Amino acid sequence: MAAVGPPQQQVRMAQQQVWAALEVALRVPCLYIIDAIFNSYYDSSQSRFCIGLQIFLRLLGIIVSSIVLILSQRSLFKFYMYSSAFLLAATSVLVNYYAALHIDFYGAYNTTAFGIELLPRKGPSLWMALIVLQLTFGIGYVTLLQIQSIYSQLIILNILVPVIGLITELPLHIRETLVFTSSLILILNTVLVLAVKLKWFYYSTRYVYLLVRHMYRIYGLQLLMEDTWKRIRFPDILRVFWLTRITAQATVLMYILKMANEAESFFISWDDFWDLICNLIISGCDSTLTVLGMSAVISSIAHYLGLGILAFIGSTEEDDRRLGFVAPVLFFILALQTGLSGLRPEERLVRLSRNMCLLLTAVLHFIHGMTDPVLMSLSASHVSSFHRHFPVLFVSACLFILPVLLSYVLWHHYALNTWLFAVTAFCVELCLKVIVSLTVYTLFMIDGYYNVLWEKLDDYVYFVRSTGNIIEFIFGVVMFGNGAYTMMFESGSKIRACMMCLHAYFNIYLQVKNGWKTFMNRRTAVKKINSLPEIKGSHLQEIDDVCAICYHEFTTSARITPCNHYFHALCLRKWLYIQDTCPMCHQKVYIEDDIKDNSNISNNNGFIAPNENQNPEEAFREDAAGSDRELHEDDSTDCEDGDGQRERNGGTPHTGAAAAAAAEFNDDTD
Repeated sequence: MAAVGPPQQQVRMAQQQVWAALEVALRVPCLYIIDAIFNSYYDSSQSRFCIGLQIFLRLLGIIVSSIVLILSQRSLFKFYMYSSAFLLAATSVLVNYYAALHIDFYGAYNTTAFGIELLPRKGPSLWMALIVLQLTFGIGYVTLLQIQSIYSQLIILNILVPVIGLITELPLHIRETLVFTSSLILILNTVLVLAVKLKWFYYSTRYVYLLVRHMYRIYGLQLLMEDTWKRIRFPDILRVFWLTRITAQATVLMYILKMANEAESFFISWDDFWDLICNLIISGCDSTLTVLGMSAVISSIAHYLGLGILAFIGSTEEDDRRLGFVAPVLFFILALQTGLSGLRPEERLVRLSRNMCLLLTAVLHFIHGMTDPVLMSLSASHVSSFHRHFPVLFVSACLFILPVLLSYVLWHHYALNTWLFAVTAFCVELCLKVIVSLTVYTLFMIDGYYNVLWEKLDDYVYFVRSTGNIIEFIFGVVMFGNGAYTMMFESGSKIRACMMCLHAYFNIYLQVKNGWKTFMNRRTAVKKINSLPEIKGSHLQEIDDVCAICYHEFTTSARITPCNHYFHALCLRKWLYIQDTCPMCHQKVYIEDDIKDNSNISNNNGFIAPNENQNPEEAFREDAAGSDRELHEDDSTDCEDGDGQRERNGGTPHTGAAAAAAAEFNDDTD
């Protein structure tokens, strides 16, 4: 049974979660204000003064909303406390003014626009309702502003004076005077409170400015923005903003549909429901902020999808948990590249659906990148459990079937264009990558089933992966041509040009560079292996040891390095794919003519195989002398060249089983 934490700790954690949710909720109205300012229009026929005043007010609203958005938690709560107090004061003044001058206590009903009775009809019940309402406003005002007790009672009494004038049925001009006097006193008190808090506001602003300047000088602009992004929980704010906006629009549209159809049933027809969904999708990406909000929602969906797939296939890699970051970034780049928010509503829906198809293919490619290492590790480690293999194979089968279905549906409903060509190319490329992964998986499974050393396995894997990489390179070049055609003849933009440059560098240039480097490494490794001397026959029986890379005995042959260490030819070739040094002493693997003629055969423990025509006593003396020389050479090498070799090798070298594992799962063979 799991241990339960202390109740105080659980209560504290619950309080922290509540405060975090409240903080996110209080920052959302700032996004509403900024979004409304950006989406508002002004009449260009007005005078320059009016246009300049509108621009100034918009800039002021954006700046104030942005400042409130990035406030600390304590400052944010104080800001909303003061704002709520001022709002209660203004509402109290309006209620007093309306009740004293516009309400007929003995006649008409007091109803709202939806037919709901706002206040009691007449008589003492209305007075009591007004007294309770004004008491609520007054108590909330003095509580939020933290006003002292005696002074707070006077403020509450000042708010109730106009209601008392109503109860005593004073003349109209006296009631007007009471309302004006009460409002003036409340305004003066509010101004006084603002003047007192102005000093706190100044020091708080100065503290924030100095803190931001200090962080900018030490950490730079990027880390400062990342820290602010995490501190205010901006992705959560965007999600709440988008979801609440969509919910409000859905409520209004549902009410309009219900009033237009005059139906008493809560449910609507399928056609109306589809129109409602389309309108919500169109309005959900009509500005840059709404596109960011939709990206945040897509981030959550992709994040939990990635976690579910990782749990299903049994992967524990931390680097594979980035689907929640890749998907929203790609969606936002596609939205900027196609100008999604600036399109007309009908064009926006079509463009959004096309972007979603491209995003789906990209997500499937990323999922393949998550499943491929798991598939290779299961096959290379010879795991025999069917329950361990089935989830990965099932996901791989889905990654092959889904692109085929998507391509079939799109080709069935749309004519060929640059967008359909791009989606189809991505789908075909994904199917080929899945075939390559399953082929390599099958080769490793066959090797593990027969349990016999398959010397050509590494070559077959390299050929299969190289074929897949060549096809992927061809698709990359074709997609670059498709993007160039789109930019020149359909919709050119700076963002599209930048994305094409990035595509040309990462998906074409680097892929060719890495592929050529891998090919040259393999070619060089084969040449070096063929140049090393080989031991066969009776000499192998005199060596009572195993290969230092795979820990298996020598059955047919062994290769000798210039530093007199021996290995399997296949193991040493895999090691040379990674680095050009001996796995034991880390000296360069090369052959010179004088070394090749005079080299002796030694095992990994320093044992030198004697010559067949040599006297045993002389062989023993030479063996001892050679061991001393090798010991001194190893010591001098470790002391003088150890650090240099590690730097040239890129870190601490592998030995034993670690070397075999590094050679087996070499990324360069990709």
